[in-house]
Amino acid sequence: MNLIDTGPLIAIIDRGQGEIHSQCTQACQQLSGPLLTTWPCFTEAMYFLAELRGWSGQHILWQMWERGVLLIHNADRGECERMKTLMKKYQDTPMDLADASLVAVAETLNLKQIFTLDSDFYVYRLNDKDAFEVIPR
Repeated sequence: MNLIDTGPLIAIIDRGQGEIHSQCTQACQQLSGPLLTTWPCFTEAMYFLAELRGWSGQHILWQMWERGVLLIHNADRGECERMKTLMKKYQDTPMDLADASLVAVAETLNLKQIFTLDSDFYVYRLNDKDAFEVIPR
């Protein structure tokens, strides 16, 4: 399972992203297993894809989910509490809900690798100590 942030989800779908589209598509092909995101990231991606591509972009994202290429993690109460704690801790970065949800699910599922374009993931720490392995490099 490969944890994925909003940026690469958009870039994979939106060819208008140019070099980032190519870079993310190539990186995605190197990964094995399904992609895993969170509801906050899925929601962000839907919003931005609507702005960039309208329904056609959103439809592709839904198809990724329908085909099982993209899984969406449902946060439990403990993960939501962790998100709140993380957002407070990283308030100067600042950390948004989508980023906090990814860190929380990574901690829960013991995932160290994240597919993201967000440089903040070089700052965030898993369980307050371990760095993420960010893809693409």
